Amino acid sequence: MYYQILSFNHNNCEQALREQMAFTDKQEMSTFLNELVEFKFIHEAFIVSTCNRVEIMVATSDNFSSYHTILGLLSKKSGIDFYRLKSSGRRYDDEDAIVHIFSVVSSLDSLVIGESQITGQVREAFRFSYENGTAGSRLNRVLSHALKCAAEVRNQTSISSRPLSIASVAVAQAHSIYGDNITGMRAIVVGTGEMGLIATKNLLRLGCDVLLLGRDIEKTERIAEELGENVKAASVENLPKYLNRYRLLFSATSSKEPIIEPWMIENANLERLWFDMAIPKDIGNIELDNLRLFRIDDLKSISSRNYALKQEQAIKAKEIVLKHKDEYYTWIKALSIEPIIKGMRLQVEDAIDKELKRAIKKRYVPKEFEANMKKMAQQMFNRFLHDATQNLRQSSSQSDGSNKADAIREIFNIDIDDVNVQQYKENEHHVKGYK
Repeated sequence: MYYQILSFNHNNCEQALREQMAFTDKQEMSTFLNELVEFKFIHEAFIVSTCNRVEIMVATSDNFSSYHTILGLLSKKSGIDFYRLKSSGRRYDDEDAIVHIFSVVSSLDSLVIGESQITGQVREAFRFSYENGTAGSRLNRVLSHALKCAAEVRNQTSISSRPLSIASVAVAQAHSIYGDNITGMRAIVVGTGEMGLIATKNLLRLGCDVLLLGRDIEKTERIAEELGENVKAASVENLPKYLNRYRLLFSATSSKEPIIEPWMIENANLERLWFDMAIPKDIGNIELDNLRLFRIDDLKSISSRNYALKQEQAIKAKEIVLKHKDEYYTWIKALSIEPIIKGMRLQVEDAIDKELKRAIKKRYVPKEFEANMKKMAQQMFNRFLHDATQNLRQSSSQSDGSNKADAIREIFNIDIDDVNVQQYKENEHHVKGYK
């Protein structure tokens, strides 16, 4: 068995293309997953589809065939040319796939390094496929170790505590000013682009309610619905009314002129904390004693200070990912090989007992020699199996080791589905996963 991931994300694929291939509802994703696993060489699959990425991970017995199958089905579903998809995405096989999914879950591959939302998104993506019957033990093993890796990255580095994006910096600054009092506050977010969405998601994680304002009300309402019940949509035309009702505001539009001007202010006594994340600026020159305003240069300065520290922590985090990749394959060694070796030896024991009983019954061997004959047969088979089992153990740590194990298991007709893997582990590992 092999692992494979096709990745279309902010690093290698333009936003318009990602939007075309995104899965907009559960039925669409279920249909796609069901079509994938109908191919005999694709055993399991799950899909992560967000505004920043579409990741398709499969457990497969044929990487070449699964790669072209995924591209073909994705082309059919999205209407994007097959060869354009092929050039826009990135393919990861086996160990590279494990490193990639561990990095994704640990938020090292995110638009904003260290933002942990992707961890929950991957978990939910696997949960959906598991309940859909298209993902099981093979990918559950991977996700279990990915979550363990992500936990260590969070605990051993400060990568999640220093936001890099302007929107994340803005929300973090608001949190540092208001502290835990920010929970339950309502914030205005003006703009439904990438910056506005990042600000909204960060505010939701802090327990804020969000009033999302956009020019296209249908698009704004759709985005608000996707983000959950704590986000309400409204037209940007109502901005003056809300400016005088709520004190916390984040603005990131593509307007060429300021959209917030002094004449809009009616209640000058309201304490306000505003963040202008736009270039050119969204907020005009407003002089108010009770207004604290952070513009893009203020936020960039904070982000730049965080960048060097984040890069240093990212290197440390990558080392953790590689360590967990090695640990995963060591764990897979026990999972895939030892039960098979034991199954082979049990088959040998059974064959010796049956043939020895038959030989005694036909009087080829005297009954009194049974114990000695059995011991001799066991030693002969142990000698015969010794080199084979040693080679199996050595190959199991390689990227294609589990595939070799599957072949041996099939040849010898060994069932390990109900085996308690715990007894074969050399070290204790987190195997909780979805379940």
